[in-house]
Amino acid sequence: MSTGTGTPTPDTPSAALRPKRLRSTEATPGTTALLVIVTAYLMVGIDSTVVNVALPDVQRDLGFTPTGLSWVLNTYTLAFGGLLLLGGRIGDIAGRRRTLTTGALLFAASSLLGGLATESSWLLAARALQGVGAALIAPSTLALITTNFPEGPRRHHALGVYSSMAGIGASVGLVVGGMLTSWASWRWSLLINVPIGAAVAAALPRFVTETPRHAGRFDAAGALTGTAGTASLVYAFIRVSEQGWRDTQALTGFGTAAALLAGFLLVERRAEQPVIPLRLFASRDRAGGYAGVLLLPAGMFGAFYFLTLVAQQALGYSPLRTGFAFLPLTLVMFTTVRLVPRLLQRFGAKPVLLSGMSLIAVAGVWLWRLEPGDGYLSGLLGPLLLMGLGVGLSFMPLTATILAGVAPRDAGSASGLLQTLQWLGGTLGLSVLVTVFGTATRHAHGSPSEILTKGSAQAFGAGSLIALTALVLSALVITGGRPKRGA
Repeated sequence: MSTGTGTPTPDTPSAALRPKRLRSTEATPGTTALLVIVTAYLMVGIDSTVVNVALPDVQRDLGFTPTGLSWVLNTYTLAFGGLLLLGGRIGDIAGRRRTLTTGALLFAASSLLGGLATESSWLLAARALQGVGAALIAPSTLALITTNFPEGPRRHHALGVYSSMAGIGASVGLVVGGMLTSWASWRWSLLINVPIGAAVAAALPRFVTETPRHAGRFDAAGALTGTAGTASLVYAFIRVSEQGWRDTQALTGFGTAAALLAGFLLVERRAEQPVIPLRLFASRDRAGGYAGVLLLPAGMFGAFYFLTLVAQQALGYSPLRTGFAFLPLTLVMFTTVRLVPRLLQRFGAKPVLLSGMSLIAVAGVWLWRLEPGDGYLSGLLGPLLLMGLGVGLSFMPLTATILAGVAPRDAGSASGLLQTLQWLGGTLGLSVLVTVFGTATRHAHGSPSEILTKGSAQAFGAGSLIALTALVLSALVITGGRPKRGA
């Protein structure tokens, strides 16, 4: 028998009892390897938000404009998301453990450079290098889990741990960033990665077995056109937020993005070994899962950005208090993720996924109603709780749906594409929400905190529409059935 997610279930009592003796001998090596792998991804997850709480201090010290400040996040996520597919391909060819080790060392070194930055351009360059390191780390971690844990309960358990670390890393990053910024300096929100990255690089050769290498070549043209096209699109949106829709540079950016992304599709259709194997979209469920992975972070990433600004600049919170304000989201997410494997076995992926997406959309609508004068309890706590529950219910079913039935030769590409769409969705979503914010506040009147709150509310509304779009597409496209192996 099997559940709706493709999880095998025992048909006899003996099947249920048989693994007991094996667990005692296999638990330690498997647990240690999983711990090392997820710690590497935890570092990436923490870094995605640890800088958020420090943004006002970064702006003051290095002279960023309010809309230009978003590039501290976008530079990282553009390099990260744009090179993830190439990072996954490098892992397939060079070996995933070796690629993960290289990425951890590069991430640690670039974090050190960023922590020492004295100019805005220096910090942005370091953040771009961090993104390159993260692009080597992320697909290798997920691919190592895919190839080391067979499809079924063991993989669901590993994915549960992985998903919790990814989600918790993002939310814990806000708390850690608040502590470091309040007690020391915003620079420590970057420097904290140095010892973690070094420890991961040292532990990988000892505890994680290298995967077989696959012959092939790198699709550099695909990676270049895809990354440049996305960067142009983000740049155009941010120019619109500052100058309006008639700005010449913004229109040029949109045109350049359209040409580069069209070129990317042509390159991928003709490449012998593309960074995006089109066969990955042969499965309807997987294609729907990829759409969800693109759209959900598009609304959420921008929400985190504006929530931290509202907490500090409208409510007057310190960085530390802002970090702790996100703890309810973290706790709810952690608790929910631990329960999701059981929910998947009982109900299947689709009902769990749609429930989570619905809660995220409701949280966005709630934040859309935020008004000047609303406090934490009346305006922010409820949406944070709903968002934590929704995220906890959404991302593991999406991941399980996408990776179900993936052939071993495509494990790196499939996981790389998953995380590429996740991070590029966050980057594009943030640029769209910043554009909404800039349009809403360009001619607004009132105190700075009132203008910030009103503009952020409009951005939250746009984020809720994106989440609603993800919900509708998932409901229509994903069947909940099991993809054919190798599809």
